[in-house]
Amino acid sequence: MALERPDLSGRTAFITGTTRGIGKRIALALADAGCNVVSTGKTVDDTDSDLDGTIHKTAAECEQRGVETHAIRLNLRDPTQIEAAVEEAIDVFDEIDIVINNASAIQQATIEEMPANRFDLMTEVNVRGTYLTSRAFVPHLRDIGGGHVLTNSPPIAIDRAPGGAAYMWSKLGMTFVTLSLAGEVADDGIAANTFWPVTAIDTRATRYFGMGTEDEWRSPEVVSDTVLELLKRDPNEFTGNAVYDEDVLREAGVSDFSKYNLTDGDPSPSSARMADPDYERPE
Repeated sequence: MALERPDLSGRTAFITGTTRGIGKRIALALADAGCNVVSTGKTVDDTDSDLDGTIHKTAAECEQRGVETHAIRLNLRDPTQIEAAVEEAIDVFDEIDIVINNASAIQQATIEEMPANRFDLMTEVNVRGTYLTSRAFVPHLRDIGGGHVLTNSPPIAIDRAPGGAAYMWSKLGMTFVTLSLAGEVADDGIAANTFWPVTAIDTRATRYFGMGTEDEWRSPEVVSDTVLELLKRDPNEFTGNAVYDEDVLREAGVSDFSKYNLTDGDPSPSSARMADPDYERPE
């Protein structure tokens, strides 16, 4: 079944971490739906890097789809940069009604092996970055009558993650912040929800950190399609939810996920089990 793309014409999204991977795919999907895009991240020059992609390249690809774009260099560890980026985005577009907290740092290691600076990186980018970005947009979203805050983080179903405590703590923190925000702004027409892939996604991180093989990955489109579906929902009626991509897409009528798979056969739910070791797909 082909999903019906929402019409996001005239709307504008501020997306963190759009250089490559999931963030870039979300930006392009929103642009295809007519949404203006604020492309943010740290990479502005990839000429001396083995990693292709910059915030400006993503913005240019979005612009080719007929929407307005603006790229802002943003280090989520710097609160002054976050405040300035939000002000700049609002100044350029007047109204930003979609905020997507996508950017994350990742490293899997035991507590003994994880150095303090890497713990700090994940805490500051993932939890604190989500907190400060969401917080900075609340007055604006309230002033314009509402909107969507979406965060790329999992449902909270565990109280420990041996071998990955620092990363999972930071991702669960993103969820905790977002769902807490939902309860604080529910009367303002601002929806705050999180989304998380059931399977691992083919990104630079999964390849770099050796997180499985192509048999275990799906393309980033499964996440961007999920985001589009969530943006169809009334923010006054659907807020405070932590959802899996497969559940959202099944509700939209998808029963065959093969178009998202990199190889034959559905990948195992390895991403869901990072946050819930007992996770099983519904019958």
